[in-house]
Amino acid sequence: MTSSHIDVSAIDLAELATWMDGQGLPGGPITGVAPVPGGTQNVMVRLERAGRPYILRRPPLHARRKSNEVLRREARVLAALRDTAVPAPVLVAAQTAQEPVFYLMEPVEGFNPSLGLPEPHSSDPAIRHRMGLEAAAALAELGRVDPGVLPGFGRPEGFLERQVPRWLKELDSYGELDGYPGPDIPHLPETADWLTRHLPKTFTPGIMHGDYHFANLMFAPDGPRVAAIVDWEMCTIGDPLIDLGWLLATWPTNNGHVPGLPAPRELIAYYAALSERDMSAIDWYAVMACFKLGIVLEGSHARAYAGKAPKDIGDLLHATTLGLFERAREFMDGALD
Repeated sequence: MTSSHIDVSAIDLAELATWMDGQGLPGGPITGVAPVPGGTQNVMVRLERAGRPYILRRPPLHARRKSNEVLRREARVLAALRDTAVPAPVLVAAQTAQEPVFYLMEPVEGFNPSLGLPEPHSSDPAIRHRMGLEAAAALAELGRVDPGVLPGFGRPEGFLERQVPRWLKELDSYGELDGYPGPDIPHLPETADWLTRHLPKTFTPGIMHGDYHFANLMFAPDGPRVAAIVDWEMCTIGDPLIDLGWLLATWPTNNGHVPGLPAPRELIAYYAALSERDMSAIDWYAVMACFKLGIVLEGSHARAYAGKAPKDIGDLLHATTLGLFERAREFMDGALD
């Protein structure tokens, strides 16, 4: 269910108002309740009370198995980031003790570039170029946060060593779906082998977003600054350079929806200038991101064979997987040098 399809009348406004009173928030009637459009699996609703706007985030009415736990983790992450320089939605208050879990955050003033560019961004190539650098800068800011603000969050020990076996196991699990003939992915074995042979020897644990790409960024309406990194449901403590690899793996090619972005090499150099992390194995992180994302997307292809996803979507994502593994091969061949 997307948030744009939620029936806002299903939200008990009286109960919400009582809870908000208990949080010491300004009182009065709740007004202006409206769904926030978007493809998120959770519900987002905008509302106002006492002249203050909020975004309410909660699971869909028919919650998925992990919906409440995902929101519980998100709320914890946003609370930890509230007093940092990381551009993230500002958490106002969260109800995590019982289900459904929900939280209130301040609205973000900004736009998602995957939905189109406003002025002045659409007509100013310097702003568009700078948007790419600001995406790297925001990620470097996240990588500087002490992971101790999220005690017990994730399992950083052995994090990199687990990645290849973890995702090969995920790929094997697709064989349980009826009709799926198995992965037809060129370069799969040699990519897994290359990743295993070139595994970085050490890394410095940090907070990872887990799905860092342009569609999960909102930019300021008046310039190139990242207003907020959104959708924190994949956040963990691991190696933040995998986020940079993810950004490189998903970096728009052929100008995409934001023409004139900096080249990957410039992105890496900008991040490196803002970070103390060892960048000598950045090609490994880019290949790892292609490998993981390709396997994740292949899951929808497998589900399409079993009639659990639309065939056209499955075919499209399989083509994307093939492109990611081709990109991985380019990275292995030194495309980032």
